[in-house]
Amino acid sequence: MSAETVLVTGAGGFIGSHLVEELLQRGQRVRALVRYTSSGGTGFLQEITRHRERLEVVHGDIRDARAVRQAAAGCRRIYHLAALIGIPYSYVAPDSYVAVNVQGTLHVLEAARELGAERVVVTSTSEVYGTAQYTPIDERHPLNAQSPYAATKVGADQLALSYHRSYELPVTVVRPFNTYGPRQSARAVVPTVITQALASDGIHLGSLDPVRDLVFVKDTARGFVALADAADAVGTVTNLATGVGVSVGELVERVCRIVGRSVPVVPSADRRRPAASEVYRLLGSAKQARELSGWQAQTALDDGLRETVEWVRANLRSYGALEYRI
Repeated sequence: MSAETVLVTGAGGFIGSHLVEELLQRGQRVRALVRYTSSGGTGFLQEITRHRERLEVVHGDIRDARAVRQAAAGCRRIYHLAALIGIPYSYVAPDSYVAVNVQGTLHVLEAARELGAERVVVTSTSEVYGTAQYTPIDERHPLNAQSPYAATKVGADQLALSYHRSYELPVTVVRPFNTYGPRQSARAVVPTVITQALASDGIHLGSLDPVRDLVFVKDTARGFVALADAADAVGTVTNLATGVGVSVGELVERVCRIVGRSVPVVPSADRRRPAASEVYRLLGSAKQARELSGWQAQTALDDGLRETVEWVRANLRSYGALEYRI
């Protein structure tokens, strides 16, 4: 890869900050778009200490078309990760999810088309599949949004693909399965289990039965870059998955073993999704990613969990107050 500037939206968030780190390590210049706040914070970009001379941080809002176009100017490659991602909040504020996830994606696509971007990588989610009709879930699996969040991601994906078909915009849609690791929002299941295993007398969970395909965040970041580099990935939707399913109950057992504490699970109705909205089984196929780009997950689950536990342990005092930033 050359040292041309690339744009990462949602750069202050969980996956975004790891992607920025990966790109910097590869010698790229990165323009990082983070949402403006009154504090002027840059989210998890503050944790990046190496190669910061090649990092340009710009504040803006993905809902502002003009700000997006300004951020994209001069960037031949765009990684679009900015999104509202909390599923529970999408039940009470769906308008916000449409504005950020759909309208915001439209702004990125329009800017890329007007400016002649050479590659646009749009971030999807395995939630668009809903509960698996068959496993492993490949890219031909039917889409079945079971939450307003998932519905907006389906809309954003289809909008991106339509820009490829209608305007020949070189779009690649990357569909990560359940990414976990350091810096993840405390709302997600892995940090929820870890924080309680470290500091509580009980682990409050809604259900131990759902199965997830857990991908370590550094593997996910490498997958974004690999697919952006793959010429044959243009116009495709491609999963980033391990092909291995882990139930929430097994996750609890693994975390407790790593932490060195035996902590009982406490059933909690507050942590359950609406019955028809719960996605019970997500297990992905990584075959297409491997064929198109050579990517495959490299981090064993226990190794990734250990690294995540150590990060959460080091940040435990403030971790509950951390918010996902776009």
